[in-house]
Amino acid sequence: MIASLSGIVEQVTADSVVVDVGGVGYLVFAASRTLARLPTRGEPVRLLIETHVREDHIHLYGFADEAERGWFRLLTTVQGVGAKTALAVLSALTSDALTAAVMAQDKAALTEADGVGRKLAQRIVIELRDKLGAVALEPIKLSDDRASGGGTVAGDAVSALVNLGYPRTDAFAAVSAAARALGSEARLDALVKASLKELAL
Repeated sequence: MIASLSGIVEQVTADSVVVDVGGVGYLVFAASRTLARLPTRGEPVRLLIETHVREDHIHLYGFADEAERGWFRLLTTVQGVGAKTALAVLSALTSDALTAAVMAQDKAALTEADGVGRKLAQRIVIELRDKLGAVALEPIKLSDDRASGGGTVAGDAVSALVNLGYPRTDAFAAVSAAARALGSEARLDALVKASLKELAL
């Protein structure tokens, strides 16, 4: 199995790149975000690779970093998400934005990817929310101190920002960043204020 390729950029198309490694050209499929970051033709490049072996073909999929490859692997575990759809999702959303969308259960953000409708987007956020330990961001865990025990400070902060008109994915990402900065004892008003500063950046 090929885990990475280091070589020279030979040709770039809308969905792939040919990497020349010692005179052998490897066709590597990749997300548009990855392809946009590639150096020009004739320049050296290194890509992380996921190899898919089937009876009728061997396909190589290339990634700029481990987070992107990790997301590709997670996405392709979801029923109905093949390699092409996974690359479409990674073309539409960065790894951080995808993490925030799944944690916030933001189906609308996922439908920005070609070939992803609301039903598939819902399946993705439901199936992957519990698997995110494999990729980057931790969910925010700020407990409130109300006697009822219902809800969380973080959840209330996200709701407050959504009520102010911010998209749910942006609100989740801002609250997550603010929560990491303020710590687990942050109060709701302080968390909302810090989150608004994050959104203003």
